[in-house]
Amino acid sequence: MDLDEAVRFAGEWAADWNSHDLERIIRHYAEDVVFSSPVAARIIEGSDGVVRGVEALRAYWAEGLRRDPGLRFEVVGVYAGIDTVVINFRQRTGQLSAEVLTFRDGVVVSGRGTHGAQPG
Repeated sequence: MDLDEAVRFAGEWAADWNSHDLERIIRHYAEDVVFSSPVAARIIEGSDGVVRGVEALRAYWAEGLRRDPGLRFEVVGVYAGIDTVVINFRQRTGQLSAEVLTFRDGVVVSGRGTHGAQPG
């Protein structure tokens, strides 16, 4: 994936999240996706922060959107690698975060959510 493709994807990704439309968000992920995040560790009891499969990911994000109805992301940096995109973004709280997404056949097969310190 080149940088232009990565930037285009990141723009769609942010617009999808900011729409709060779960179907728009989930369309980028493979059926067998594996996603890990410290937020998942807090929301999904016993998960150790790892979510396996698109339906489990849908359920996790549905709960996340329910808990944070004002959720909003602003992309502040995009980085491209071999089959990988890193999206550095600011949450509405000001917290900086990044997602590291690995692609196969045009969809995300693995992702890692990472988060910086909470502002303030």
